[in-house]
Amino acid sequence: MTEIAQSILHEIPEDIKQALLWNTELLEKWKALTDIARNEWICSVTIVKTQETRDKHILRMKEDILWWKKRPCCWPGCPHRNPKAAKYFK
Repeated sequence: MTEIAQSILHEIPEDIKQALLWNTELLEKWKALTDIARNEWICSVTIVKTQETRDKHILRMKEDILWWKKRPCCWPGCPHRNPKAAKYFK
């Protein structure tokens, strides 16, 4: 089995694991991210309310990481790690 680098706070859900295993280049770039950056990507996908939005976030995550974007664009930060970001998710 291919090892997927973890984050500092969030466990990687199955749909994100499958997305990362979709492309070896994507997986290698995921491994090159910092633990905190991986955490931000996971949180930006999992915090949404609908499956439709989650699917869009996974697609965006794949595209952005393949373009070497280290963090989600326009993301205030993980509210689970940064209490100041929590105000954006109320």
